[in-house]
Amino acid sequence: MRRAILSLLTAGAMLAQAPQGEVPTFKASSNLVIVTVFVRGKDGKPKKGLKKEDFVVSENGKAQALSVFEFQELEGAAAAPAAAASVAVETAEKPAEPQGRARFRDKRLMVLFFDWSSLPEADQVRAKDAAEEYLNKNMAPSDLVQVVTFGSRLKVEQEFTSDKALLLELIKKFQTGQMSDLAAEGATGVENTEDSSFTPDDAEFNLFNTDRKLVALEDLARQLTAMPEKKAVIYFSSGVGKTGDDNQAQLRATVNAAVRGNVSFYPIDVRGLQADPPGGGASSSGGGRGTGLYSGSTQRGQRQASLDSQDTLFALASDTGGKALIDNNELVLGIKQAQEDLQSYYILGFYSPDEKKDGAFRRVDVKLTSEAQGRLQAKLDFRRGYFAEKEFKEFGSYDKERQLEDALMLGDPVTELRLALEVNWFRVGRDRYFVPVAVKIPGSVIPLKKQGSAETTTFDFIGQVRDTKGALMGAVRDSIKIQLRDEKAGQLASRSLMYDTGFTLVPGKYQIKMLVRENQTGKMGTFESKFQVPDLGGVKDGLRLSSVVWSGQRTQVADAVGLADKKLKKQDKHPLVRDKEKLLPSVTHVFRPGQTMFVYAELYDPTMVETRNVPAVSAAVTVYRDRKLVLESAPVAVAALKEGRAGTAGLYLEVPLKDLKPGEYTTQLSVIDQAGQKFGFARAPLIVLAR
Repeated sequence: MRRAILSLLTAGAMLAQAPQGEVPTFKASSNLVIVTVFVRGKDGKPKKGLKKEDFVVSENGKAQALSVFEFQELEGAAAAPAAAASVAVETAEKPAEPQGRARFRDKRLMVLFFDWSSLPEADQVRAKDAAEEYLNKNMAPSDLVQVVTFGSRLKVEQEFTSDKALLLELIKKFQTGQMSDLAAEGATGVENTEDSSFTPDDAEFNLFNTDRKLVALEDLARQLTAMPEKKAVIYFSSGVGKTGDDNQAQLRATVNAAVRGNVSFYPIDVRGLQADPPGGGASSSGGGRGTGLYSGSTQRGQRQASLDSQDTLFALASDTGGKALIDNNELVLGIKQAQEDLQSYYILGFYSPDEKKDGAFRRVDVKLTSEAQGRLQAKLDFRRGYFAEKEFKEFGSYDKERQLEDALMLGDPVTELRLALEVNWFRVGRDRYFVPVAVKIPGSVIPLKKQGSAETTTFDFIGQVRDTKGALMGAVRDSIKIQLRDEKAGQLASRSLMYDTGFTLVPGKYQIKMLVRENQTGKMGTFESKFQVPDLGGVKDGLRLSSVVWSGQRTQVADAVGLADKKLKKQDKHPLVRDKEKLLPSVTHVFRPGQTMFVYAELYDPTMVETRNVPAVSAAVTVYRDRKLVLESAPVAVAALKEGRAGTAGLYLEVPLKDLKPGEYTTQLSVIDQAGQKFGFARAPLIVLAR
């Protein structure tokens, strides 16, 4: 069972310097491939004095001629100065920094990245102190430091410099607490800047904390790619929390961008060694409540939340060749780790003979000649390959189809289109569940082509659902042409497109991967997520509830702007269709002031009132902020089962949000089976924008 429909939603080149003495050769090619190689002996120290002739480089098994060869000789960490005042004297007397490519020769490139969006006030102080200690005591003569911040946007505060006084002055100017409110409110204000890929039209897509931070790190890695030298990004963070809709594709895209750009991440958990008492410390909002303090569930949840917030930090470090500093109060050690790792290395470059822009992975191998290896007994560290560029306009129909299939299987996800995805589940049989999947695409990134009286574009969708053993449990492949008349075409920039499809699955754990391609430009986006379909048959004492859909819009099914199958206009049996109107899941759970929130869920096998053989079910929605009740809907009573759906009671509520101020909330759907004397609830985040 699978349906596909597309609906319109309302708003809500590298330069390298030739070695001295050689005449530079200019080639009409953009296929320059740069590889940094660390050559270390058995003692772990770098091996110097190697020549270009000592290296053998190959691409996809074919030997390549080196066009770029450079050795970067880096000094160790600086000794502590006799007095801090000497910094100003040193800075005043030192010669002017060289310009151009010579500026980065024999320099260690360090980036101090302050993630204000995750740092509460106390952690901001600790991050600043660690940065100042490094600058005062540990910054080496070979260190060039860049300062970057991220709140609602990525901003380069200071380009690479060795001027300690300038860097210290900048760090001291950061006002503690200026970004604390932003972190608490979910960063609803998004500024537009050339330093960031975030735009106001994509605001709700940037509110998933994990994705927002990973996209910012990916943007930074791409900016640093222009310099072939090795770069270390010191990432000050208080953990990257999981939202439940974590996009694994974005994590891998960030890692791959860093690998291509010769960037290693060194995350520092600024919280240091944590020892909160059971139920939370005195500063915890609301404190611990209920019996969880005595059963141990509160403590386990508290510890698991801390571990979850560190998982992404570990992944960023290990997958890019960096190191994470976790549970350590000596934060400056995290910076010193990067210093120690970035020892002297070689920069090798060759022009790839493969001119194809097919986006394929090309394996790179670097070895020492047998004579050099026999002499040094050295170990080489380098990146093992790269993904070629792709040019969509030259693809034929076969190439386009193959690109989709290859992109779905690649370990390097494509994230040119920003996507958000939501998976729900509803019981349709004793052990079968219909799993609707909604994919949201920001309209601001979609180009349209004039065709007659309408503006059009075509989307290709391909996706797979696999179980925990990797077995394919479901697949989708759709091509949908959308047509927008003048009025709707003009509204597209401030709206979103939603594609929805579905699968029929048995209870179990699954992973879904969806890939979308827009066929005017060839831009693609990938989203991956894990989800679980529960076995409600095993629920004995509690309520058998479906997932809950939180929606900000309902639309006529006939008003869909694109269909995979024209016959799908009649989706009468779809759980989200009611009176020929379809609920469009919010996906991002972002609403605007004055909107009405539509809530839908299903209750299975409710207890029937014996005298009338009907259910007696009621439901209500409550909204909380800082654990305080701020909104409560009127209860809705359900006294009949859904027609054509045995043992199913539909719960539909409308909740006006006009009285909610901008900010982050928690919503709760409470359901009472009065005849069976049972109670159940489901919670979800809610964000109200300032505009």
